[in-house]
Amino acid sequence: MSRPDGRMPDELRPVTFERDFTDQTPGSVLVSFGRTRVLCTVSVDDAVPRWMRGRGFGWVTAEYSMLPGASGERVGREAKRGKQKGRTLEIERLIGRSLRAVCDMAVLGEREVTVDCDVLQADGGTRTASICGGYIALHDACSRLVAGGAIGRHPLLDECAAISVGIVDDEARLDLPYEEDSQAAVDMNVVMTGAGRFVEVQGTAEGDPFDDAQLHALLSLARSGISEIVRLQRAALATPPPT
Repeated sequence: MSRPDGRMPDELRPVTFERDFTDQTPGSVLVSFGRTRVLCTVSVDDAVPRWMRGRGFGWVTAEYSMLPGASGERVGREAKRGKQKGRTLEIERLIGRSLRAVCDMAVLGEREVTVDCDVLQADGGTRTASICGGYIALHDACSRLVAGGAIGRHPLLDECAAISVGIVDDEARLDLPYEEDSQAAVDMNVVMTGAGRFVEVQGTAEGDPFDDAQLHALLSLARSGISEIVRLQRAALATPPPT
């Protein structure tokens, strides 16, 4: 069955990572999944939240936002309303959990690392793109901490990547753009490590419930897509960042 953009069911959109997209932070990446583009930047604070002080461990957290021009209709700034939406908080927690899963907090030391993910253009999969780009931005920031002698070794233990999958027109499909995501009977986001272990699986039936065979098909599709993303992450990080 033909997809709107002509891809095969198991085919990713074009994926790119542009490292050091900005030069004011130790790690920044512009990640693109087709028309979805997210700017991921990393800031490092040489202190941890009060509740963690004195334990010798660091912390990785994330913030996420959709810029007003990211979609066809203007997205209002949540800061102006004085309150974040539940969806925003959910995505921030997902990104933070995902990146912490592959980071050795003891090696990081008592530092708080914030990964900011700002959606410049949204066409489905913004949270999964944020995780994929956020990992590379975090890797570069940590590499610079090592190069500068702030920490003894790299704290990232494995890659971290994510992808969306879903069932559209009774067909399991990989990496859904908005046109497919908005009509999917089943919508799922999968986060995995480079070693192939699951960090998180978020799956929802928007209509009829799905069965074991469909779940297996979606997870298999996600695994193959994430393997390809990890290959692209490794290629992007093949050279160390300039110090």
